[in-house]
Amino acid sequence: MKLKRHPLAWAVSLALVPAAWAADPVELDSVVVSASGLGKQSHEMTMPVAVMEGQELVMRREATLVETLQGLPGVHSSSFGAGAARPVIRGLDGARVKVLSDGVELLDASTISPDHAVVSEPLLAERIEVLKGPATLLYGGGAIGGVVNVIDRKVPTHVPEKGYEGELELRANSVANEGAGVFGITAGSGNFAVRAEGAKRQADEYEIPGSPNRQEGSYNDTDSFTLGASFIGERGYLGAAYTEQNNRYGLLAHEHADCHTHGRDWHCGGHGHSHDHDEEHGAVPYVDMQQKRWDLRGELGDPLPGFELARLRVGHSNYQHEEIEGGEVGTRFDNDATDARLELTHQPLFGWRGVVGAQSLRRDFEAAGEEAYVPPTLTRNHGVFLLEEYTAGAWRYELGLRHEWQDIDADGQRNTDHKGTSVSAGAVWTFAPQYSLGFSLSRSQRLPTAEELYAYGPHAASRTVELGNIELDEETSHNAELTLRKFAGRTTFSFSLFRNQVDDFIFAADTGHDIGGGYREIEYRQQDAVLTGAEGEVRFQATDATAFTLFGDHVRGKLRDGGGDLPRIPADRLGVRLDQSFTPALNGQLEFYRVQRQDDLADYETETGGYNMLGAGLSYAGSLKQSDYLIYLKGNNLLDEKARQHTSFIKDDVLLPGRNLTVGVRLAF
Repeated sequence: MKLKRHPLAWAVSLALVPAAWAADPVELDSVVVSASGLGKQSHEMTMPVAVMEGQELVMRREATLVETLQGLPGVHSSSFGAGAARPVIRGLDGARVKVLSDGVELLDASTISPDHAVVSEPLLAERIEVLKGPATLLYGGGAIGGVVNVIDRKVPTHVPEKGYEGELELRANSVANEGAGVFGITAGSGNFAVRAEGAKRQADEYEIPGSPNRQEGSYNDTDSFTLGASFIGERGYLGAAYTEQNNRYGLLAHEHADCHTHGRDWHCGGHGHSHDHDEEHGAVPYVDMQQKRWDLRGELGDPLPGFELARLRVGHSNYQHEEIEGGEVGTRFDNDATDARLELTHQPLFGWRGVVGAQSLRRDFEAAGEEAYVPPTLTRNHGVFLLEEYTAGAWRYELGLRHEWQDIDADGQRNTDHKGTSVSAGAVWTFAPQYSLGFSLSRSQRLPTAEELYAYGPHAASRTVELGNIELDEETSHNAELTLRKFAGRTTFSFSLFRNQVDDFIFAADTGHDIGGGYREIEYRQQDAVLTGAEGEVRFQATDATAFTLFGDHVRGKLRDGGGDLPRIPADRLGVRLDQSFTPALNGQLEFYRVQRQDDLADYETETGGYNMLGAGLSYAGSLKQSDYLIYLKGNNLLDEKARQHTSFIKDDVLLPGRNLTVGVRLAF
């Protein structure tokens, strides 16, 4: 087998070698995945899940949520520079991957365009869960590719034992002269607790290998503040929080064109006008974003006869951002949205335990200005779902069902409505101590977005004129998954194989019309597609102080019936990581991975060369009176590689950051 095609072949082979190392059992920490709906541990789930928390999360956090997740098998980034990036899970991104805040959508505008930021501050995250593969049963068709669920502390769930608890962190890096800080404090007495937290980041244009030595416009200034409060009783809690986040970042590779119509035909030329560009950051346009958000969260044990737990999550967001070019506002986006969900976990009935729930989303979106390529729309989406599990000996069975309705009102256009039904069946077989085999079959439907239905006009971020298609039908995914795990012992591993056939896959097809100005005309069309792949990692605990981890992923996406490759599919990746404990307090990490060349290309795509990434980290943990502290130093891209992400819309114009050193200190009290 060629390494390029199957990077996991080596990892699988090596996983079968060190049987002798498994003699002494090593129990892993139990991690309950809240996004699972049934409160299961990761090795008990039918689909692969990755959880990042604690010191690992502190060491891996970067300026954006997606950069933080980059090292996870199966997870990549559709980076649009320093300020904007969306997760790519198994080759799917955008409206097919949901990013949640404790089970509720972020309600930003990142699914609309790749140059819009994900409004989630990784410095304030307590835990990040990644569900890889269709998670539509609980979260709707927008999770047909997977889910990233960010758990935070903004709504207190307990009263601190000593009346207060908190954390402080300061960090800086060399590649962008970044300075960042975060604080959080929870205080309470009796049945009440309050939480205040905030973060601020200021980063200049980052350095890149070669000449020029900086990526123009790649700055990122962010600040966030939250105030929350809860009533906490013996059976649960009810609380609310208000968050305000501001972000200013450069729009890299943004190429404005004077696009207009001749009858029904589009034509794009040059600017046709001049701008007096912002003196501080040169000629690069930028985004000025603000989100005001309310969260309501609650849990209640034994809420009704026959039910164990009631769980409520509501998020409301007032989001707006302005794209500013030459000191003038070119386009303004407003997104007023609410997402609410209620889950009830019932007691075992004939051996079946499960959760029943409902979800409702309302999104009022409007764009005005030069790139208002989507008319004002009001989207309403409602869903009901049921997820059940049954355990018999070494087997755990899982069945699920969801139905959702969607209607979209568009100004000046015909309104649309769609319905979708998703079903799944899976099982986990613990066939030996420490070993499990999970498999699942699912049929998931994704309803078209307003952008896919109604787009009509130029979009500078992708250098296209987008034409929506009001006749689009629902996407239907048929996914088959097999996951082999060893979850205890000196050798642990998780390997997954998947095949995701998507009927009526919605994609942006080139119309073939030459419209000039370096722009392409695209139209949203449907054609069957299939994505296949593998991912996994194996960890060898060589000694009590030394561990090696091999990891890798591979995905291939194609349109069926000779339609060619899907665009922006991640290149194959294979890496190794060394974890070393020098003393109980001093720990180090060394990581190397290879990203292969990507030459499986869609129309109008260019090949992306392979590259090597070397990183290292060192941390020291200690105690000071009643406080714990962590001092850390880490390096990224230590080889100063000239690297481009194939998953990025702007990879031909924008390099990844060069060599970077980050130093930080964190205090928990």
